[in-house]
Amino acid sequence: MMHHRLIVTPLLVLSTAPTCYIHAFLSSPTLPSTQHLSLSYSTALSMNKRAKRKPSSGGSGGFGKKRVITNNIRTKKSTNSNFVYAGDIRPHEQSPTRIVDPDSVLKLPDYAISGTPKKKGSQEVEVKSEEAIAKMRAAGRAAREVLDIAGRLVKEGITTDEIDAAVHEASIERKCYPSPLNYRNFPKSCCTSVNEVICHGIPDMRKLKAGEIINIDITVYLDGYHGDCSEMFVVGGRDALDKKGQELIQTTYDCWVQSMLLVRPGNDFNVIGNSIQEYVNSRGFSTVRSFCGHGISDVFHTAPNIFHYTIIQSLGKMKAGNVFTIEPMICEKLPDPYMWEDNWTATTVDGGRSAQFEHTLLVTPDGVEALTGKLDSSPLQWWEEESTIKQGIFLGTSESAKAREDELNQSKLMTK
Repeated sequence: MMHHRLIVTPLLVLSTAPTCYIHAFLSSPTLPSTQHLSLSYSTALSMNKRAKRKPSSGGSGGFGKKRVITNNIRTKKSTNSNFVYAGDIRPHEQSPTRIVDPDSVLKLPDYAISGTPKKKGSQEVEVKSEEAIAKMRAAGRAAREVLDIAGRLVKEGITTDEIDAAVHEASIERKCYPSPLNYRNFPKSCCTSVNEVICHGIPDMRKLKAGEIINIDITVYLDGYHGDCSEMFVVGGRDALDKKGQELIQTTYDCWVQSMLLVRPGNDFNVIGNSIQEYVNSRGFSTVRSFCGHGISDVFHTAPNIFHYTIIQSLGKMKAGNVFTIEPMICEKLPDPYMWEDNWTATTVDGGRSAQFEHTLLVTPDGVEALTGKLDSSPLQWWEEESTIKQGIFLGTSESAKAREDELNQSKLMTK
């Protein structure tokens, strides 16, 4: 969701460490190839600048000691009559921003009222304490539970707003604050990115259609720590999806799992992006360079930046106790982001579809553990069954993760 970092990199092969800005949008956006008219396009504001914008009609966001009635927030109307959408998805009406009673959650993030994060992430890659790891494991499990609830709702005719409502309620039931809500004034409790939307899609009243693909991105804030994960879903199931769409999801899943298999103490962080780009390009797809994964803890984003494309130089070594996300965004055509005028929704520049998976990962002394890994109640998806990288549900490579993984996969296969 909005916790993705949008990065600006030159077109040439990097010889030095790439510069990364939290949500800083491309300074020279590429316009859709289908656009032949002259288009007056203003570069989207960076998220740091967004904090200075005038609040939306919904007020300061979904927080209040009393349940107050908020104004109905609607998607921003285009002020540019020449604005051209890259694909078929359009913004629809949004419901009022949902409210969190502070007494209903264990703790509030520092941006819950103002919309502006106050605590800065560490410049160094943190080695988390045992206490922090325990809390992050709890937050990760809660995020997984909420994501599974959201995924079960995906069907033809449901709106992404209904999914958001369920996410909001499920988060509160677990004493979690839905991390996206009012983060830099984001108006909803999760991100729902359909078809050509790469990330940060705002839930609204648009109904899902059979054959569409959707990424649901969930982050929850539990007892002072964030848990972050996302997954793909197909409206109408696999049979409703064309062959190219199936290949896109399978490739995205497989490159993601392959990169996670490389996470262990002593490995350079650059093996992640190198693995992803090689795998994706060899299959005719592209990897988004403008957003990256991130360290995560009691703040949404911290070191390290996790790049999903080839980086030649060293990015530093992984250590036991590091926690970060890997979340490749893979496109069937061009990977360049094209920003809607809501300054959140990022689509592909040419209308091609995009897919993404994400885990919050803990580096362990003997490998990696997916803190947002699936549970006994989680569904086994066709891309997991047919993966050529790791068949079945992936929970990690550490001894304890593999033991749980084997038990879970045996149970899933027996019940099919």
